[in-house]
Amino acid sequence: MVPLREYNDSRAGDPGVERVALLVKGEDGTIRGGLWGIIAFDWMFVEYLVVPEEARGQGLGSELMGQAEEIAREHGCLGMFLDTFDFQAPEFYRKMGFEVYGRLEDHPAGQARNYMSKRF
Repeated sequence: MVPLREYNDSRAGDPGVERVALLVKGEDGTIRGGLWGIIAFDWMFVEYLVVPEEARGQGLGSELMGQAEEIAREHGCLGMFLDTFDFQAPEFYRKMGFEVYGRLEDHPAGQARNYMSKRF
């Protein structure tokens, strides 16, 4: 892995990796959901957005994405990107300004995985 990182750094420079975690905790302090991402090469990748079942439809997902966008902008990012299955939330992300830039059909069978980005 180190030789690959050295090669990448020699071609693209230091990626400036920073991890982002916006946690949603229950009353007992346990983590119930949140947003996890990585900032690298001037973009934020949203790895996971998890809204607890009981909080869905109440704006929590939009709030977390808004906070992540604010963090990305503060770090000088050019935009954000993520992936989502058809059965997850592509329409939610479209409403937030994300566009599909790629699609992998039949992943899983009969569905698709959508690769989406939002440039600031």
